[in-house]
Amino acid sequence: MPFLKLQFKPGLNKDQTNYSSEGGWWECDKVRFVSNSPQKIGGWEKYTPTAFWGACRQMMNYATTYSDDLLVLGTNNKLYIEAGGIFYDITPLRTTSPTMTTTDTDNSISVVTGTKVVTFSLGTVHGMSTGSFVVISGVTGNPGSIPNAEINSNFQVTVTSTTAFTITVPTTDATSTAGSLGGTAITLSFEVAAGNPITVAAGYGWGTGTWSRGTWGLGSASPYYLLQQDWFIDYFDNDIVANIRDGAGYIWERGTSVIPTTALNTKAILLSAYATASGYTAASVPVKIGQLMVSQNDRHLLAFGAVPFGSVDVADFDPMLVRWADQDNPGQWTPEVTNSAGDLRIPRGSYIVRAIYSRQEILVFTDTTLHSLQFLGTTDVFGVQEYAGNISIASPRAVASANNTMFWMGRDKFYMYNGRLETLECPIGDHIFNDLTGTQKDQIVCGVNEQWAEIWWFYPSRQANWNDRYVVYDYEAKLWHYGTMDRIAWLDSAIRSYPYATTGMSDGSKAGYLYVHEYGLDDDGAAMEAYIQSSDFDLGDGDQLMLSRRMIPDVSFDGSTAATPSVTMQLRSRNFPGSALASDSSDTQAVTETTVDVYTEQVFVRARARQMAIKIASTDLGVQWQLGYPRLDVRPDGKR
Repeated sequence: MPFLKLQFKPGLNKDQTNYSSEGGWWECDKVRFVSNSPQKIGGWEKYTPTAFWGACRQMMNYATTYSDDLLVLGTNNKLYIEAGGIFYDITPLRTTSPTMTTTDTDNSISVVTGTKVVTFSLGTVHGMSTGSFVVISGVTGNPGSIPNAEINSNFQVTVTSTTAFTITVPTTDATSTAGSLGGTAITLSFEVAAGNPITVAAGYGWGTGTWSRGTWGLGSASPYYLLQQDWFIDYFDNDIVANIRDGAGYIWERGTSVIPTTALNTKAILLSAYATASGYTAASVPVKIGQLMVSQNDRHLLAFGAVPFGSVDVADFDPMLVRWADQDNPGQWTPEVTNSAGDLRIPRGSYIVRAIYSRQEILVFTDTTLHSLQFLGTTDVFGVQEYAGNISIASPRAVASANNTMFWMGRDKFYMYNGRLETLECPIGDHIFNDLTGTQKDQIVCGVNEQWAEIWWFYPSRQANWNDRYVVYDYEAKLWHYGTMDRIAWLDSAIRSYPYATTGMSDGSKAGYLYVHEYGLDDDGAAMEAYIQSSDFDLGDGDQLMLSRRMIPDVSFDGSTAATPSVTMQLRSRNFPGSALASDSSDTQAVTETTVDVYTEQVFVRARARQMAIKIASTDLGVQWQLGYPRLDVRPDGKR
């Protein structure tokens, strides 16, 4: 009987039964399709061994006219600039009462022998919560023999009372127990409050329901959720503009001279403070902003979701209002006949989820609609029109642009827009959306891997509180695949050579890392586990048992760095679609497994079944592989 060539359609299909998907691939992990053949994806390594504080969900890379290559990262704890592998802390200081800096801390330090814990007992309310950060300076002497250089730094605090908190120094234990230490000129500068790394259920009861929508005072039948803290980041010329979602706006200036004088670790400041320094009215700057964004072509700074002009009360926040500053002037938000500052309101929807630039327009996603915001160049400055209603977007970061097309994940389907809105056909959609946890949907992040023409979505599965899965759409081949990976932010930048991604953390510890992807073959020095398994296929016509005696593999190991790269190949036998894999016996075997390397010509096997699936996997360091068309030697072996 001729050899049976195992040739499968590229891409995965899990929205049918395993048997009805015959001729295709059923599941995989860390495998993509190249020229219609499955291939292990590229590896990744830590870009720098230094961890940063918090869960980073937003990155932005840009180059300044001073030849800076700056990567900006926003976490639930910090705002950073990364340059040359060093993280520079530009987290803004708190400006609300109690004020950002207090110096009435004369000899406010106490220590306990044998510990690294330093307690600050103040004469005033500090206004911090556990997990927030403080910059300490001016400590003199060596309290409890702890060098003051260890204390004069930036620390995450543990709050013990409204006027006291503790820090933990990195290396030295106190050698005595004492209080009233530190000197008479200690300065504490409080950073903006740290937020939640993930969405947290805050509880039920009075006050948790939506105000004035329903019966007043009865609270909520569903839990009230405190959202994860997100940053939105953009650049204006050489400067950085950023805001915490539904918070204040900030700006970081690189400098205005030929040689910049601003140090990379200089703190960002409020947009309102920048307005005052520029000679404009600080009260005109929105005090609460959903998302800051720069319309780069016409050079306007826009706020999507804002308090109306004339208000300085965050309670007046309008989640559908769009405001913008004067052209080329991010500090001037007062509309006048002599400038282009102004506002408009998105007409339909409940709140703006995300605004993102797309060619000559800005796409504005609300919870139920898609609108286009366009620069008009008239006295109206901007105009808005609705493109679609009854659409959804899964999270603020579930959208990305590639190949002049916008792709995003909705609540139950995937979309694309390239001048026309379309729903993407996804043969693994049911599998993805049934596996997605609803309470953590704000974590979903979309990114582009332009080298491979791929759109990646990272999402949390039902059993996870953090992103642990991914789904990929190849927009050139129009096919899908998925797998497991714990990434919470992704950036594919034309400025740098490789994509960058960040990991999450299981607690509030300093455990965030920046990774460079499509770099090497392994998982940050460890072996990467990658596999793909086909759907079940008939042996012969499927009406009789077939005996498989020999397999001729077809695997390329080009690009491997291992001395003798190899993969494991399995033949997985089954007699009926609903049956489990057959148990071992003298003439049939559930799983026939063999190792295939670059020198393997043929493999002798013994598997007896009506239908079969093939699986290829690798678990070793330095292995790169691509599967071709293996051939299977089979012959009829009866009907029972």
